[in-house]
Amino acid sequence: MSTEAFAWSILLIVIVLNSLISIYGIVYRRSLVKKLISLTMLSDTVFVIFIMIGYRIVYPSVPPIFTSLTSEDLEYLRQHAVDPLPQALVLTGIVIGMAVNALIAFGIIQAYKLQGTTDARKLVEAALKEVPEE
Repeated sequence: MSTEAFAWSILLIVIVLNSLISIYGIVYRRSLVKKLISLTMLSDTVFVIFIMIGYRIVYPSVPPIFTSLTSEDLEYLRQHAVDPLPQALVLTGIVIGMAVNALIAFGIIQAYKLQGTTDARKLVEAALKEVPEE
């Protein structure tokens, strides 16, 4: 097994393990803070997958920058350039994810101030007690 194949295998194993751990944290943890951390881990894992999609397993990989418009240079760039679209999507996703995480963190802080806990089950019970029955 070559060194590159070993590195890609390790990366895929880590991505799968990270996805499973973060999904476990989202589903089975009671604390909203732990759920937020798990959600952030899962989104970062998705970003790594997007970058892997855009990466070409060709040596050497080069940035998609036109230096000259000769047919040889364009053919070389077509064969060796990294796809910039997944990189742009990841940058956009990071900014949106940061804003969503800040909003969720604000909600968790407010829930803690009002109820004194970040336990999701206790917060649901408290919310159900406050709803008047018809």
